[in-house]
Amino acid sequence: MEKKCFGSGAGTGQKLATRLVQSGVRFDQATGAVSVPIYQSATYRHPAPGETTGFDYTRINNPTREALEESFAALEGAKTAFSFASGMAAITAVMMLLEAGDHVILGEEIYGGTYKLMDWILSKYNISTSYVDVGDSAALEAAILPNTRAVLLESPSNPLLRSADIAAVAKLCKSHRVLTVVDNTLMTPYLQRPLELGADLVVYSATKFLGGHNDLLAGLVATNNQRLAGDLAVIQQGAGFVLSPQESWLLLRGMKTLAVRMDRQQENACRLAEWLNGHREVETVYFPGYNEVEVPGQADGPGAMISFSLKDAALAKEVVNRLQVITFAESLGGVESLITYPYLQTHADMPPETRQRLGIHERLLRLSVGIEDISDLQADLEQALTRK
Repeated sequence: MEKKCFGSGAGTGQKLATRLVQSGVRFDQATGAVSVPIYQSATYRHPAPGETTGFDYTRINNPTREALEESFAALEGAKTAFSFASGMAAITAVMMLLEAGDHVILGEEIYGGTYKLMDWILSKYNISTSYVDVGDSAALEAAILPNTRAVLLESPSNPLLRSADIAAVAKLCKSHRVLTVVDNTLMTPYLQRPLELGADLVVYSATKFLGGHNDLLAGLVATNNQRLAGDLAVIQQGAGFVLSPQESWLLLRGMKTLAVRMDRQQENACRLAEWLNGHREVETVYFPGYNEVEVPGQADGPGAMISFSLKDAALAKEVVNRLQVITFAESLGGVESLITYPYLQTHADMPPETRQRLGIHERLLRLSVGIEDISDLQADLEQALTRK
């Protein structure tokens, strides 16, 4: 199947690619520094009793982190953004908006770390969960209870890359006074902007595509809802899992190249998905537009993630050991191509019967496509897939 791959601009005025490069450039008015300085300070001098420079203590606010959050809010089309020490810290902060007795609906194919947070940790605080196919409107509406407070979904999902209609989910949730929370890690605001589609909150593991170099750990949350923003500010400052100045700077730097990285990565992904789709050892390729119907107008490209199931489970384990260019490792979204075995890695915390029912089985591999030369990536996969 032919697949068009392209980047995007968003909104009016400057295109998103331009705004990405310009992130933080004019933040430091005092010196005109093009690169935002790293304010590596835990505390700040007060000019006099009752007076501050606008900064008190880095857990509360920090100039480097402020530059990141302001830049990201502008990119996301949000009024407010918050940064956290990891993607899971960002999701935890959102879940701290809930109260004991509340109920949350999650996509049934949710990331294993989120599953662990909900079922192992938050369940101790009397927060209940249901897992449904959020792409099925009838199933989603049937799962909404009187105490349902939020729906958390990924689109596309991880690892089977299934798309849900974010606008339709948001409309349904609003009719029931339920929050819509979208984990947009795989697409980034370069390709998909959930707040424009009606979502109340968008969350990211910024460790992935936004950072882009596998050298930082970070999470982001953005919203246009002032009440939610006020509550998140209290949670960020009070709970204290904030992003450090160094990693705020690294993330700002990484975001500047998001457009060119994502363009190259999804171009490579399109070509590899087409090639894998015809490979003799491959049973199914999971890639937006191949085995799942895309939601028209929702995203500006397919992204750079491919999952594929092999015909033989034994070969799946052999492949990850034979690869020489592609690295067998956790995570995704960096310039280096990475391959993961979801059954034993990202989704290992799910009950085995749930994994099998969803198709997260021993034959499934997830590939995060990098910016290497496409011929080298294809050759590496070919030699790894060739039976010895």
